[in-house]
Amino acid sequence: MSRVSLIDRMFRTINNEEVLLIHMGGLGDVCLSESLFFSISVHFKDSLVACGIRRFFNLFPQYFIRIENIESAKWLFLFSQNAPHIKWKRIILVGKDREGSLRERLSRFSQEHLIFIDMYPEFKTEGKGKHVEDFQLEQLESHGIKPLKIEIAPKCKDRFVLYPEKGFSKKKWEIDKFLEVYRRLKEDNKNVFILEPFDEMPKVEGSIVIKDLIEVKKFFSEGGVFISNDSGMAHLAGACGMSTVTIFTDFDPIVWHPRGKNMSLNGKDLDIETVLEVTYKIIEYKKENNTKTEIGKK
Repeated sequence: MSRVSLIDRMFRTINNEEVLLIHMGGLGDVCLSESLFFSISVHFKDSLVACGIRRFFNLFPQYFIRIENIESAKWLFLFSQNAPHIKWKRIILVGKDREGSLRERLSRFSQEHLIFIDMYPEFKTEGKGKHVEDFQLEQLESHGIKPLKIEIAPKCKDRFVLYPEKGFSKKKWEIDKFLEVYRRLKEDNKNVFILEPFDEMPKVEGSIVIKDLIEVKKFFSEGGVFISNDSGMAHLAGACGMSTVTIFTDFDPIVWHPRGKNMSLNGKDLDIETVLEVTYKIIEYKKENNTKTEIGKK
C-alpha cells in the first residue's frame, strides 16, 4: 500500500448506517423515557444503538441492537474538538442543552440532521407542568416520528415494598417514618419488605439488599405497592407494573411522578396515617376491580 493511500485511510471519515441515541440521564430519567425509546425503535427499525449509562439501559434492551457505555473512554471523542472520524446515519440526543453547544458539537458526527429531544420541561408554577413522558413524546412529531405511549398494566398483589432512601435532600420523608409504616403493616400481617437503599440506613430485621438492577427489576416485576420518596427506584418500580406511593418534597409530581398507577403525596407535614390510608386504598381499589373482572367473566 502506498504512503498516500495509508494517509488517506487514516483521515477518511467512516459513514455508519446505524442511528445513535445518546441519553444523558440517570435511572429515573431512563425509566421515564421508555415510551420514547419504543417510538424511536419502531421508526428506525433494526438500527438503533443506545449510548448512555449501561447499567440503566440494560433494563430496556428490547429497544436497541446494541448498548454502549457512555462512561467508557472510547466515547470521549464525541465531546472533544477533534475532527470526526466516523459519522452515524443520524444522532438523537436526549438531554438538557440550553445553549445548544452540545448539539453543535454532536452534529459533526451525524450524516442527517441531528434530532434533539429536550429531556424535561423547564420549571413552571406547581400544578401547571406537563409530565416528562408526554413532554418527550410530543417533540417526536416535529421530526416525523409517530409517538407511541406504552400503557403499564398494574400488577395487583397484596405485597408491599418500602424504599427509605434519603437522597441528597434534607427535606426527604424521614427513615424513621418509613420504619413505622413497615412496623404497622407487619402488625397487620401484610407481606411487606424493606429494600435497603444504597445510602446508609439503620439495619432492620428482615430488610433485603439487592445491588444488581436487573435483579431489582425481577423483584419489582412480581407486583404490589412500592412506597418511597421521589427516587429513581420509584420510576423503575412503576415501569415494572408496581403501584407507587411517592412522596415529593422538592419537585412537581405532575411533571415527575412515576409511570403506571401512582399516588403522589406532598411530603410537607405528611403523617404516617395518611401514607397508610393511601396504601390501603390502593389495595382495596385493586380488590374491587379484580372482583368486578371475575364477575364479568362468569
